[in-house]
Amino acid sequence: MIVGVPKEIKDNENRVALAPSGAEILSSKGHLVVVESGAGLGTGITDAEFEAAGARIASVSAVWGQAEIIVKVKEPISVEWPSIRPGQTLFTYFHFAASEALTRAMLASGATCIAYETVEDLAGRSLPLLTPMSEIAGKMAVQEAAKYLERPQGGRGILLGGVPGVLPAHVVILGGGVVGINAAKIASGMGANVTIFDIDLDRLRYLDDVLPANVTTYFSNPAHIRDILPTADVVIGAVLIPGARTPILVRETDLSRMKPGSVIIDVAVDQGGCVETMHPTTHAIPIFTVDDVVHYGVANIPGAVPATSTYALTNATFPYVLSLADRGVRPALASDHGLARGLGIAAGQCYRPEIAQILGLPQAPAAAFWTAP
Repeated sequence: MIVGVPKEIKDNENRVALAPSGAEILSSKGHLVVVESGAGLGTGITDAEFEAAGARIASVSAVWGQAEIIVKVKEPISVEWPSIRPGQTLFTYFHFAASEALTRAMLASGATCIAYETVEDLAGRSLPLLTPMSEIAGKMAVQEAAKYLERPQGGRGILLGGVPGVLPAHVVILGGGVVGINAAKIASGMGANVTIFDIDLDRLRYLDDVLPANVTTYFSNPAHIRDILPTADVVIGAVLIPGARTPILVRETDLSRMKPGSVIIDVAVDQGGCVETMHPTTHAIPIFTVDDVVHYGVANIPGAVPATSTYALTNATFPYVLSLADRGVRPALASDHGLARGLGIAAGQCYRPEIAQILGLPQAPAAAFWTAP
């Protein structure tokens, strides 16, 4: 199998989808790994390191033109779409629910699109390829919030953790999943008062057991969210519905209830966002302000710490890459129903119900793909 690794070209995306250790294992099994020149530099990995691991360094056109499986970090952007060909497999984060244009482009391409964010473990209880990046994004969300609370950044001018005799910030976290619990750990560890919302009472009980005393759990509903916004210095959107668009929890009219200079960090922005006024931003221009509330909507937060996030990601994704290469795409999907949950689009058909619903298209059963002649 020919496995291609193009350089990520999204704004300030410094991760790479395969580490040299992975290239070494694939090469030892007889697969050809083709890596675009400079693909690893953002993480500090040189072309020479990939070559020493058995990979071939090539141009971007050669990578896309030769590879049977393309392994990426972020969704292909519009300049990459013409390079995608029928029958080629793309394995990356897609977040189809947030972009109809991307979804339609992938349908038109004829490629097989397997999305990291909807791959499940065999028990169907976790999202193993989303978890490591959610851990990083949750922790970084608090770092960014602390920075943008500073007055020179447009914030209220308060220290997240306060000091003796001065109250700390109040951090409100919408969602108690992987992003939420990691954000709560960092915010509470810095000394902030934290309120974390969720709709699952069992999850709230768990969070109440494992998080420190300066974290309060609160059942999520529109009235409770509206009531708490006036007290919030920071709101972190940490909501996830696998494969689907994130529900709106903070409306534009709610911003008038918030303190001037307060900060919203919407980690869910790559799935559409849970704040009505949020739109995706970049590391180059990360914030904008609406009604005196600072909005941070960077859609690839972990890309800022690639020396951590590349390895956290590839530790999780590589076993699946190896399975796809060793077994072939259809047999790999047929033998691993957790991996098969990642199948979003193939040969112009939708295989995820969320995608079909958004576009008003029929949903094909996944088994129809791997049993096709």
